Amino acid sequence: MEKKKVFKCVIDDGGRLGVGAISLVEFPATEENFIFLNEVKLASVNKERQMLYGPALIPNKYILRIDKNTGEEYYIYFDAETIAKCAHLYLKKNLQHNTTLEHEFSVMGCPVVESWIIEGEQDKAYHFGLTAPVGSWIVGVNVTDPEIWNEVKEGNVKGFSIEGHFNELAVTMTAVNIEAEIMREINDILAAIK
Repeated sequence: MEKKKVFKCVIDDGGRLGVGAISLVEFPATEENFIFLNEVKLASVNKERQMLYGPALIPNKYILRIDKNTGEEYYIYFDAETIAKCAHLYLKKNLQHNTTLEHEFSVMGCPVVESWIIEGEQDKAYHFGLTAPVGSWIVGVNVTDPEIWNEVKEGNVKGFSIEGHFNELAVTMTAVNIEAEIMREINDILAAIK
């Protein structure tokens, strides 16, 4: 049976590692698209809210990566404890304005204005129609840049992807174990939808 490398991403307690930016991307590594709130009625006035909500990180979600030097495929994941640390450090370090587009260049006018960890069945994320499991880090980004907002409305930007530095703890799993984890994730998502 083919073995795949799996790395658990962790951060230190000193705060030198963690998420440094959130990127607006077409194909998010979490495989979860964000939802965007286009209009909200305020009395008799319509105003675009221009808000994006979606998961920045999902606990125990295997994210496929390819080593640029060797071409070898491997997976990374974050547990719920690491995700909570990342979310808190991101705000403590005042990184809310660190936003990039497709991990290529910094953009202005897209700050993170809401940030929370899903804690239970009554979470606001589910009210928005998101299906991420408990322990996921959800962010709300207010897009005031008209060009970026147009990219969102055109469907060219569909989700969030984090940028950061992490320590990786190596684990080797067989392909069968990875498939079992993926099936568990699918079942968790289906249970959340019900």
